[in-house]
Amino acid sequence: MKFELIDRVEDISDDRIVAIKAVTAAEEYLGDHFPGFPILPGVLMLEVMVQAGQRLAQRLNDADSAWVVRDVRNVRYGGMVRPGQVLRVEVTLRSHDDAGIDLQGTGTVEGETAIQGRFRLEPLGVPAANAV
Repeated sequence: MKFELIDRVEDISDDRIVAIKAVTAAEEYLGDHFPGFPILPGVLMLEVMVQAGQRLAQRLNDADSAWVVRDVRNVRYGGMVRPGQVLRVEVTLRSHDDAGIDLQGTGTVEGETAIQGRFRLEPLGVPAANAV
């Protein structure tokens, strides 16, 4: 099962991607997080940034490898993301080498920062279609 959170990519180049996650009340995990006050869990905000970074890594390396998170640093959360709102994620390339890529990401809702941080992705070594 593919767990894709990105609804669309607005812009992509060799060193930057802008992606959109529209949060709807129909998303199952919102029923438990939190009952009566649903918000997008912070770990899923981070996952949106990682998925955007994975798309950038595939473009940069012109390869069909799956990319996995090596580490995450300096993650800070700001505002909440509620149903009906749109999380706009911008991920930029900081550096890359043969072992992986370093990225910086920021997620905003209506111009306010909801998440920001740095992370490193490394190739898993299997085609993306076969990745778990």
